[in-house]
Amino acid sequence: MRGKLHITDASGASWTHELLPDAGCTIGRMRGNDVVLNDRRVSRKHAFIAPEGTSFKLVDGFLEGGAIIRSVNHIFVNGEMQLERMLQDGDSITIGQSTLKFEAVAEKPVTLRSIETLKPATETASPSKKTVNFEDAPLGHTQMQISVNEILGATNVSLESALVTPGEIKTLRRKAKVLELLYEMSKTLGTVFDIEKVFEKATDLIFRGTPADRVVALLIDDASNGEGNSLHQVAAKMRDATSSALTAKLGVSRTITEKVINARVALLSQDVSADESLQGAASIVSQGVRSTICAPLITQSGVHGVIYADRLDPFAAFTEEHLALISAVAAQAAVTVETVKAHERLAREEVARANYSRFMPEYVVKQLLEDPDSFRLGGVNQTITVLFADIRGFTSLSETEQPEKIVALLNRYFSVISEIIFGNGGTLDKYIGDGIMALFGAPTASKNDARNAVKAAVEMQRKVAELNPQLKADGFAEIAIGVGLHTGVATVGYIGSDLRSEYTAIGDTVNLSARLESNTTGGQILISGATAAAAGDVFPLVRRDPLTVKNRQQPVDVFEVVWNA
Repeated sequence: MRGKLHITDASGASWTHELLPDAGCTIGRMRGNDVVLNDRRVSRKHAFIAPEGTSFKLVDGFLEGGAIIRSVNHIFVNGEMQLERMLQDGDSITIGQSTLKFEAVAEKPVTLRSIETLKPATETASPSKKTVNFEDAPLGHTQMQISVNEILGATNVSLESALVTPGEIKTLRRKAKVLELLYEMSKTLGTVFDIEKVFEKATDLIFRGTPADRVVALLIDDASNGEGNSLHQVAAKMRDATSSALTAKLGVSRTITEKVINARVALLSQDVSADESLQGAASIVSQGVRSTICAPLITQSGVHGVIYADRLDPFAAFTEEHLALISAVAAQAAVTVETVKAHERLAREEVARANYSRFMPEYVVKQLLEDPDSFRLGGVNQTITVLFADIRGFTSLSETEQPEKIVALLNRYFSVISEIIFGNGGTLDKYIGDGIMALFGAPTASKNDARNAVKAAVEMQRKVAELNPQLKADGFAEIAIGVGLHTGVATVGYIGSDLRSEYTAIGDTVNLSARLESNTTGGQILISGATAAAAGDVFPLVRRDPLTVKNRQQPVDVFEVVWNA
């Protein structure tokens, strides 16, 4: 007896396999089987059929070392699990999601003539097999690799099966085209740091991969901080250049863009005039757009904008595959946009850091860079300690020395003095000729501001004492400085105009500090009673005559800091 298996696998493919009375049949997912089933639920070697007498026996598993290794998901005959069964005509075998129907075929009487026809013709030589010309050269550099699991999971096509449906081939070709476009874009974006060029490439790929008639790229303004989604256009292109003039005023739906940005999802609308989720998008309806895709430019840090594509033909529409492609292009573009913005931000911070580091300590610069809102005109009233220092007798010195020598002297002096101010947490407000003004407690206040200011004044006097022998050895005249400090409330902030402003302090506290400094002699440090109380007994103090100040009813207590004891 012979038999036939009428097979329908999980993908829907059908064929017939003939069972011969003197040959067995193996069934499984691996290519070497007689019946290969395109089904992941099928084991590599799932079952076999062996001739037995005048019939066939179905066995679950495969033979190895004289023992039968059973399959994982077993076999079912007529709905019941079977390990072994003698097949009968009409039996329905289920393996995974594949069905095999057994048909018994009766043997025909064999005649002498039929036997002779089975004999090979001795006069005809067997065709020879052509030898494959293999090349053992090593592999070159791989340009792109695609996971086999991804292909299997996405298309349900078994690489072990030679039977592939036309639909599966079409799907693979379409996905290969998408991969080609995305790979091309990734190569371009890796070397581009211009946002306009990024979207020029993205637009070109969308036109090649989808039937879009128009593509617009919109970015969220950085100043909006994501609030209100203030967008600006960075690129816009029509497929047909001849219609660009006619569609120059064609708008973009605010309803769609806000929905995409707020919900952080890509949106495909087949017919926006009938899409309930876009009610109110009158701009699209009035333009006659029938199909729209909008994908967010999104990264882990947030949404940077959207890519907006539409079709103007009322009888044409996008598909889900077009949505997937545009979303993938938008995702790649978003990463590049974030990179470009990061480079620009770092460049701005580097310039700001270089400028402000000349006047403020590093921790203050860092705070200002992290809080850009602080760079605004206006100020606050806060308690600070103001330090003024001035070189005594500098006017007469500058009249007798060459200008180049005076400038060199000031540069050496200011370099060491500025370092002392920064080292004690002060902010360098300004240079005033040969004088200097520094703030302690601005922009960041602390309980040790007055103490740090006094310590800085003492270090300045000691540093000048160390510097004088060097100046004398280099042909400069020796110098002496006077320092005055006062602690009180002042108005601190950016003062000036929109074109030019400076961070400074104004008020009576500043004026009194300057007045104290003007009453010093070379090598002297005078502080007010307020500074003495706030600083504590960090250095010995000597009370001096009170200072009468204009607009103050009571004289100001004055103390001299003993720094050279």
